[in-house]
Amino acid sequence: MKHIFTKMLGIDVSFSTKVEDFIKHSGPKITYTKQPLQNEFFVRSNDLLFEQGINDLQINIADWEGVPCFFKTGERSNLPFDIFSASFYMLSRYEEYLPHVKDIHGRFPPSESIAYKHKFLRLPVVDIWTFKLLEKLKEKFPDLEYNLKAYNYCSVIDVTTSHCYAYRGFVRSFAGLMLDLGTFKLKRVARRIRVWFNPKLDPFNNFSWLIALHKKFKVKSMFFFQFAEYSTYDKNVSPNSNRFKYLIKSVADYSTVSLAASYSSFRDNELLKEEKMRLSSVINRPVTNSRMRYNRVDVPETYRNLVEAEFTNDYTMGYTHEIGFRAGTSYPFRLYDINLELQQPIRIHPFAFHDYAMVNYRKEEQIFGELDQLYNEVKKVNGRFISIFSNELLGGEQKVDWLKFYAKLIQKYHV
Repeated sequence: MKHIFTKMLGIDVSFSTKVEDFIKHSGPKITYTKQPLQNEFFVRSNDLLFEQGINDLQINIADWEGVPCFFKTGERSNLPFDIFSASFYMLSRYEEYLPHVKDIHGRFPPSESIAYKHKFLRLPVVDIWTFKLLEKLKEKFPDLEYNLKAYNYCSVIDVTTSHCYAYRGFVRSFAGLMLDLGTFKLKRVARRIRVWFNPKLDPFNNFSWLIALHKKFKVKSMFFFQFAEYSTYDKNVSPNSNRFKYLIKSVADYSTVSLAASYSSFRDNELLKEEKMRLSSVINRPVTNSRMRYNRVDVPETYRNLVEAEFTNDYTMGYTHEIGFRAGTSYPFRLYDINLELQQPIRIHPFAFHDYAMVNYRKEEQIFGELDQLYNEVKKVNGRFISIFSNELLGGEQKVDWLKFYAKLIQKYHV
């Protein structure tokens, strides 16, 4: 209730279970129960918010004026479905508590979600429901006071591989050279040698360009640096490299620097805390924002670990290879831990798309055709449009010129 009314609509709410207090109240009021009391705004409640634990729920998708919805209500209800239970189901990630087969990285597959199955993954349905609720409330209570937020865009840059050839140490550099020679990748050999003599020519070293672009369009940006030792899935420059530390410090002068947690730290909270502490000592300020490697989230354990490590914000809620809204919203929200029956003190910032969801497209026009729909939906609900790009993809050789594409995207979506 507080998320929908207070945080999204800017409406102060109070709660009462006493009938006499409710009847006495002269302002706008809602009953959320099985039967209305008088002529107030009535939403017939589903049992979900009055239960404890996880149950195997029957989800039947209905239509509300062109928008998918579920948890249908009776005729007397002012809404055709229980918006509060449906929103809770999406925001709590209820379906991720249910039995499902994880992918090779231990992630919840998008194909298992009701949003994907019923083709509304690209709609921020919780936000759309909320704004439609506001319109219904205004019809009932013309003097209703509310305070809507403004649309905003945030660019997140993932830095899990800061350099392609530079600063990677003698052993790794020599091994890479031998591999390139053995597979006759002569262009890479030439590039590699050129970068050894001039590290600024490294194709992944696009940080100054990105910072200048963000500054030009006054875009809020965040750089998530991986600061971990080398492992099977963690291949960034060594955290002991002074040049790497200098890069991080220089970026922190212009943008928010946060932690891209390593693959190895996913179930090792002591390692996660160590990475956080080491990055904090480099930038000389607290690190409170996190992103998990490969968007690995195991609800609710991942967020419990992040809370224990004293992170206050996380930017991992989304799918790597599917664009859209994993939690059905573009607004930041606090995660409710169903097993513990409490709200965790961490804000989840859902992203709309990850660049790797678009690597198979051949033309910019195709990509913008997909993303414009997301952008328009978020604009309609005054939401927050978050994109995830990696400096690695932006600097790589692909079918699409990603740096050029990114510049157009920033110009198009920042307002």
